[in-house]
Amino acid sequence: MNDTTLRRMRERLVAATFALSLGHRGAPPTECDNVRPPAKSTLVAHYYATGVQIYRWSDTAWTFVAPAAVLTSDAGGKRKVGTHYAGPTWKSISGGKVVGTVTQRCTPNATAIPWLSLTAAPGEGSGIFSRVTFIQRVHTTGGLAPSARGYLRGEVVRVPYSAEYFFYRIE
Repeated sequence: MNDTTLRRMRERLVAATFALSLGHRGAPPTECDNVRPPAKSTLVAHYYATGVQIYRWSDTAWTFVAPAAVLTSDAGGKRKVGTHYAGPTWKSISGGKVVGTVTQRCTPNATAIPWLSLTAAPGEGSGIFSRVTFIQRVHTTGGLAPSARGYLRGEVVRVPYSAEYFFYRIE
């Protein structure tokens, strides 16, 4: 086998393993009542995020800076639909965006960043985010700040994470 064939086989194996690890995903969660959408909410979109949580060392602790993730419409990460970055902001590839404010947290898994509920002013631009007013972050993996101390003030680390985001509008 040549290097290209081996690389493709490795990529398929990684994708299949990732897809299997997401087997429980795809439906709004039943855990964590405090992050559920309000009554009379309509699901607008459901996306998967894969990226990093960025932290900066302050001399005494790791401080959260921002997320940096790609949003996809499929659990395998093949169909990019947007990005997620500081704000927290979600921007679609068509240009519309929405900014959220955290209202509730829940930690069903101590080895991953919390699940969140966020409120949002109606999004900017046209497209999928234009009428979003509530966001859930659920089924998180990874993303926690390092447990070890940093070396230098201002040091930055990027910790891999994945999550699902459900976007709603409230009637």
